[in-house]
Amino acid sequence: MALLFPEVEEPDEQAREAGRMLFAGETEFLKGVVAMSGLPPADRPEVCFAGRSNVGKSTLINALTGRKGLARASNTPGRTQEINYFTATDDLYVVDLPGYGFANAPVAVVAKWQALLKQYLQGRVTLRRAFVLIDARHGIKAVDEEIMSLLDTAAVTFQAVLTKTDKVKAADRDKVLAQVRERLGKHPAAFPEIVLTSSEKGDGIETLRAVIAGIVAQG
Repeated sequence: MALLFPEVEEPDEQAREAGRMLFAGETEFLKGVVAMSGLPPADRPEVCFAGRSNVGKSTLINALTGRKGLARASNTPGRTQEINYFTATDDLYVVDLPGYGFANAPVAVVAKWQALLKQYLQGRVTLRRAFVLIDARHGIKAVDEEIMSLLDTAAVTFQAVLTKTDKVKAADRDKVLAQVRERLGKHPAAFPEIVLTSSEKGDGIETLRAVIAGIVAQG
């Protein structure tokens, strides 16, 4: 019986090179968006990164693009309060979404950017895939289930990306993977493969780049 939600296979040389080339140029910050009216033209595919606060989202985007200070990483949960757009060549937008869940910000501010997050996911026609980041030390939590259910409703394909895999022992990682696979099985919008990453060690970064290059190639 095939394993449900297996790890993405290592990319072949051609796929790896396509991923490298996609991010070989300067990935630039385009704008921070605080309302749907501020979104850039829907003139190219885009992928977005979502994750609860402090899951390592900004650090992963920096590793993916090879630019250490591109996305602002912070030890303060909820620092990213905008939808941040980055251009990777003329063929792709990379989108950093506000962290969800606990945030060190006033309730009204949290509510405002959570509402923007929902509007974006439900209304952006050029969004090809959402990458939902899961801390490999903790697995899927209730707040992650909320964003996954929203993606189900919006009919946006999402792919689970485990972060900080270098912080977990092999036996513990297997337990977390089992939990993640079981939870993903309940979500119809879940893409059937998962990506394991460590921004610190560089693990899985080439694989994730190749995945994104494949999405771009599909148009």
